[in-house]
Amino acid sequence: MPHSDEDWSDSDEEILSQVETSVLLGVPDGTIDDEADRVDGAVSRIGGLPALLPSREPPISSSHCKSCSQPMELLVQIWCPFEDSPMDRALYVWGCARSGCQGKTGSVRAWRGIRINEKYAQKLARKRQRQLDLAREKAKAEESKARLETQQKNIVGGNPFAMKGKGATNAPIFGLGAQIFGAPPSAVEIQSEEMTKKLPIEESQDDADDSDTEDELLTALAATSISESAWKSAPSYPPLFLSTESEYIPPPPKPKIPKGVQVEGLDDDDKKDKDISWAKETYEDSLEVDQVFERFMNRVKHEGEQCVRYELNGTPLPYARDATFDLLWPAPPQEPLPVTKPDFKVVRQQKRVYDASAVPRCPICNSARVFECQLMPNLINVLRPADEGKGKKLTDEERRKDLEKALKGEDKDAKRGMDWGTCMIFSCEKDCCREGGKETKEAWREEVVYIQWDV
Repeated sequence: MPHSDEDWSDSDEEILSQVETSVLLGVPDGTIDDEADRVDGAVSRIGGLPALLPSREPPISSSHCKSCSQPMELLVQIWCPFEDSPMDRALYVWGCARSGCQGKTGSVRAWRGIRINEKYAQKLARKRQRQLDLAREKAKAEESKARLETQQKNIVGGNPFAMKGKGATNAPIFGLGAQIFGAPPSAVEIQSEEMTKKLPIEESQDDADDSDTEDELLTALAATSISESAWKSAPSYPPLFLSTESEYIPPPPKPKIPKGVQVEGLDDDDKKDKDISWAKETYEDSLEVDQVFERFMNRVKHEGEQCVRYELNGTPLPYARDATFDLLWPAPPQEPLPVTKPDFKVVRQQKRVYDASAVPRCPICNSARVFECQLMPNLINVLRPADEGKGKKLTDEERRKDLEKALKGEDKDAKRGMDWGTCMIFSCEKDCCREGGKETKEAWREEVVYIQWDV
């Protein structure tokens, strides 16, 4: 039976069906009014003053623009500890809004602040030790069980009183008492039962000793106060909460097939397949400059309020075809063109694939730097002066138009002088915390920022 238009046309149900990607989106979530939240390093934010993690206060020069040497405003602070790491960790990004610094290196800077969380480190140590103990006990139990099974087989095989012939079993005869009360358990069953009872008891005792909750351990131990430091007088935007949500993208529309046309090789499984491998996206190596920007727009439009895209060790979303794009998506080697007619061949369009090997390695531990997050154009709109547009509530359509203007660079006033399209941050994949070749309890490290400027 041929497929009908209804089978392959875009339906409301398909449009509402979303595909979750591995990207976390940072969106604004109201003003930070409580002073306790403002000084808590575990509170991610847009604008405001930084809540610094290291006990040794970093120099205020960390926030200075490398172009004009003036202090910059904090754009975002992100609480982002590595999984199963004993280190508290936050990422800080500053940006210069002066028009003369746009397009220049160093007008956006990112720093990684880390410190050891002693309480959480102890919990991780207990967890790892418990896992090792359980693994040893299980291995020992399996070894004992196998050894006893072998011994039992040897005993049964050499028992002259064992039953022989048809219907015989490997078990010895125990007489009438065995029929009434049951045969006595073998040594293997006794040993196995003891091991089975023993393991859960040990694990539950360890868990009982560990009375701390995850929430308590994942909260910054002591927020650093900046009340008496130079950071207090630093320029800043009004602070906003930065909340995270998963990115959801509609699946690509199904092709429309004319009536009466059958498509071979397609079945129900093919129709239901909605897998999207975003991390493997490639770009055609053509002269079409707008291709990259159009793909950026199509991806971002599904959540216009996003200010940050976070995907540790993931793939950034390029804004435009520029020097940064050429660095991270290097041009593939071109096939040589034929010089004679007999050698004529079709040269296929080459694809550009993401490759971060050109990003400078960490100067402290020489580990590779990986993509962690990127700032989005809507962040510039959010960081407007507090009195600009105050009291005005935008409709969804007005918000969408503002986003398009910001992405296309048509609203210079709204951008307050910042003209970048996106800022990509790359950080040490080992999250190193070293000083002079030795491990330390805290560190303050500058990471790499690649800026794609407005086209």
